[in-house]
Amino acid sequence: MADNDSTIAWHRAQLKKHREVLRNMEVRRFRYGEIAEPRARAEKLRLTADLQRKITASERVIGAYEKRTRRPLTTDYRSLASVHWGTWNSAPCNGEPARG
Repeated sequence: MADNDSTIAWHRAQLKKHREVLRNMEVRRFRYGEIAEPRARAEKLRLTADLQRKITASERVIGAYEKRTRRPLTTDYRSLASVHWGTWNSAPCNGEPARG
């Protein structure tokens, strides 16, 4: 998905990168076992907590952006009635000027 906002695109890329690092850490843990050295274990826990914090922050930014910009996916009356229609761009997607 292409984003017009470079900040959102950056957060999406960071989210993907951090999730991949966490996944690789888990794969290594199951493949090779836990680290016995206390300092290395503490460093791993610190790194894991830091990655989780960064993932949560990026998810919040992306979620807030999507909440502001996404149109509802359903067409029932309750969903459509709760939308602020004035915030949407009324220009059609094909580049023609909006008629109104």
